[in-house]
Amino acid sequence: MNLKLKISAALVILIAGSAAWLHHSPPELFHVGSNYTAKIVCTNVFMLNRDPDEVLRVDVQAPGNPFLKIMKVAVDREHGIVRAGLFGFIGNGLAVYRSGTGCAAVPDGNIAQALKYQFHPEPIPAPAADADWPQGSKMSLNEKVDKVIQQDALTGPAMRGVAVISHGKLIAQRYAPGFNQDTPLLGWSMTKTVNAALVGLQVGAGKLALDQDHFWDTNDGREKIKLADLLAMTPGIEFNENYGDVSDVTRMLFLEPDMASFTHNKPLQHPPGTFWNYSTGTSVLLSRIWMNTVEKDALSFPRTHLFAPLGMSSAFIEADESGVITGGSYMYATVQDWARFGQFLLQDGVWNGQQILPAGYVDMMHTVVPASKGKYGRGQLWLEGPEARNTAEDANADTPFNLPKDIYWMQGHDMQIIAIIPSQQLVVVRMGLTPDELYYQPQALVAEIIKALQQ
Repeated sequence: MNLKLKISAALVILIAGSAAWLHHSPPELFHVGSNYTAKIVCTNVFMLNRDPDEVLRVDVQAPGNPFLKIMKVAVDREHGIVRAGLFGFIGNGLAVYRSGTGCAAVPDGNIAQALKYQFHPEPIPAPAADADWPQGSKMSLNEKVDKVIQQDALTGPAMRGVAVISHGKLIAQRYAPGFNQDTPLLGWSMTKTVNAALVGLQVGAGKLALDQDHFWDTNDGREKIKLADLLAMTPGIEFNENYGDVSDVTRMLFLEPDMASFTHNKPLQHPPGTFWNYSTGTSVLLSRIWMNTVEKDALSFPRTHLFAPLGMSSAFIEADESGVITGGSYMYATVQDWARFGQFLLQDGVWNGQQILPAGYVDMMHTVVPASKGKYGRGQLWLEGPEARNTAEDANADTPFNLPKDIYWMQGHDMQIIAIIPSQQLVVVRMGLTPDELYYQPQALVAEIIKALQQ
């Protein structure tokens, strides 16, 4: 064999060996990306009845991460399983669909474990098309506000849906091609605020208390963490929320079958109540805490005790492989149903004259956490909107837009936003797929809506 043939043969062996190694022992980052892909495609296919190739192209690959561009998926519709990987075989991504609890990434491959956690939900009556919002879905169009939300520069790149609620009425809405008022959209971290409301239901029922502190059986300081510390993101637990690599948050979401236990086992870094650290793991812990207080049917609790009373017929929150609701990330709802929840907060937890959350609980939720330097409230709400590229560390990102001082926000990854302004009786929802690095600021949209309403 001549030298050229020997080199070619060696290269073939090297490439084949590398491919085999990558298939059986992929780097953790590839495993994270593959499970992320499988999870997103699974939910959109089995819960939202979307085309898997479209979801892969529009939802997974569109934001621009280079290695997601070479992801391939295989959908087993008979068994509700999605597999994903780089080139289709590197990364071992796996997700499975369950009735009622949606899709879960299955990082350890234990599909049977994930399938234990499901239920058959009773349908929530959809809002009537001929009835005014919020009982129905009929809009009372404000043409001046409608002109504002038709401006692409204000609604931002890759907007998917916008709704404006003024004095309890839907006055304007807009949707991108391929989406409409019946399309459930992922709220990402806006789920945290809904999860805080689920905690509030159990506080109101006397099953939890804000000063409660027996969630850890330890003697290392974690036993001093109170429910109020968890809600305020000040438990002092180590948690890295950086999404750029294999961090605590990406490991928890895509490499850990039991997300709550992963966070529960993290060490204490700061005395409870003294240091603010935004953490999706903290929200998942809150899910397990309130679920432990529900005597039966904890998986259906959000639907029966919150979504049904508010008429949020499209809403669902998914559970992880271990059956704990992923209260930091995975709630889907239509734009109008997200708006119903925003209006519910605006009305201090009252709906149709019924005090659903304890009196004063919503006020607590948007009371400032001093350790957050004015940015965050005590119940998983933001006190200012997204920052610009050049926003100073101690500056309020809302100040340049002259927004009312009482505004507070629900915020999620890729610029999912609900702005709530009690003094204006105004709720603005904006959903999309807008990467954070674009530094889109919805404050400009909200400011122009307020001006239009004052004309």
